[in-house]
Amino acid sequence: MAFEKGIRRAGRWGLLLFALGAGANGLSQNNTDSLLQVLHQAIEKKEVYVQVKLERIQRLKTRLTEIRQATLKEQFDLYKKLCEEYQVFIYDSAFTYARKLSTVSYKLHDPSKISYAKLKIGFILVSSGMFKETFDSLKTVDVKSLPDSLKIDYYSILARAYFDLGNYDNDPYYNTTYTRMGSQNLDTALQFCQPGSYSYLYLSNYRNMMTRHTEAAFEEVNQLLTTLPLTDHQRAVNNHHLGSIYLAKGRTDKALEAFTTAAIADIRSATKENAAMNSVADILYKKEDIKNAYELIEFAMEDALFYGAKQRKIQIGSILPIIAAGKLSNLEKQHKIWLIYATTLTVLALLVLIFSLIIVRQVKKLKAAELLITHVNENLQEINHKLREADKIKEEYIGYYFNINSDYIDKIEDVMKAIDQKLMTKKFDDIRFIVNNINLKREREELFVSFDKVFLKLFPDFVTIFNSYFKEEDRIVLKDNQLLNAELRIFALIRMGINDTEKIARILDYSVNTIYTYKTKVKSKSVLPNEEFEKKIMEIKTV
Repeated sequence: MAFEKGIRRAGRWGLLLFALGAGANGLSQNNTDSLLQVLHQAIEKKEVYVQVKLERIQRLKTRLTEIRQATLKEQFDLYKKLCEEYQVFIYDSAFTYARKLSTVSYKLHDPSKISYAKLKIGFILVSSGMFKETFDSLKTVDVKSLPDSLKIDYYSILARAYFDLGNYDNDPYYNTTYTRMGSQNLDTALQFCQPGSYSYLYLSNYRNMMTRHTEAAFEEVNQLLTTLPLTDHQRAVNNHHLGSIYLAKGRTDKALEAFTTAAIADIRSATKENAAMNSVADILYKKEDIKNAYELIEFAMEDALFYGAKQRKIQIGSILPIIAAGKLSNLEKQHKIWLIYATTLTVLALLVLIFSLIIVRQVKKLKAAELLITHVNENLQEINHKLREADKIKEEYIGYYFNINSDYIDKIEDVMKAIDQKLMTKKFDDIRFIVNNINLKREREELFVSFDKVFLKLFPDFVTIFNSYFKEEDRIVLKDNQLLNAELRIFALIRMGINDTEKIARILDYSVNTIYTYKTKVKSKSVLPNEEFEKKIMEIKTV
């Protein structure tokens, strides 16, 4: 068949032959998923495949321009090639070049070329769904004068027109008639085919498939796909036949694999006049894979619009709204699901927020409790330190008190003995001498020295720290062998915990005013605020 040879020449550049034996036992679900993935990858690269075809077309057009003054036969050959490139690509361009092919054929006065051009026009018309025009064009062909190869083309195109018209009408009564007429024309075409050839197997498979002789059709398409070298477009067409046969046998998964294989081949051969993608989308919709079904049916509609095939647009237009409605329904379901998810997440978020606030409050309480405990511990430590310090001071000063008292008792005892002796000997003047020799000032100074020694034993850094509270020129400078002076002694008593000014005055044998004067004078010279001075004195540590 001449038009079949043209199909075999179309799209040789692209399709990788995937080893999917049509008669194999079947592919697993993983294989189906893999094929769908390959299909999506092919769709993403569709423009690359189209560009290759356009470049090939452009080269033919360039050659046509270069041989404008060439022979009519050369023009006929180029128009024929351009027509073959366009016949499953763009209807308008295919029809235009078929008409040019017809014009040149009449100029050549070659009946064979004239008939070939008319058959080309018929094939393009039936591909676009223009059935009346197809029959009108074929009526003008003088069948008896055709060579056998063109008779095969003639009867197979006529058969396809009847089959497609029956599918288009979709009426049981008329469809039976059209199927019978299509089958009769295929029987006639087969008479001119060589048994075992591609044309013979293809047309026989086509007839058995359309007349529902499923098993015979299945064996023939297997033979076509496994034993003969096929072009990309031939593989696409025969895999589509295989898918239709699987559907008739009720094997939907196998049909999906075959249709997907056909759709991939159509894309890679830049075939826009196709039915495979529509079939894939239909099965996926029935399998409730709405997302893929909608994407693929939209792609099928793009191809139909690109080519300009009326029957394909009608077929796709009948299922596109259904799939779109399914997609919309799915979107609504997803919206409801997402709404439930969002509500659930919102509730969870609120619960998390509430628990977080509770935890934060508890943590704050724990921290406050920890701070309180820490503060109490610090106070306890301070109290313990003060108790230890007080115990140490008491221990030192109790010893000091007993030593001083013991010394004074000894001195009093010595004085009493001396006075007693003088009284016994009636030496009254000597008694006055003894009394006058008692030096209270010296005794008091010795008392202070003893106090100073004990105090500095407890607070060895007292003088140094005390002086650090003053500028260099205001610091106290002690005389040689002087431990403390009056000012230092006043604040030493304060550090010992004696805060009563009257008690300090009695201990030091000063007036209360003198004590106030000393304290005021010292504080006024200090670099510390007056109210902080005594507090800093109390912070001086014992050893």
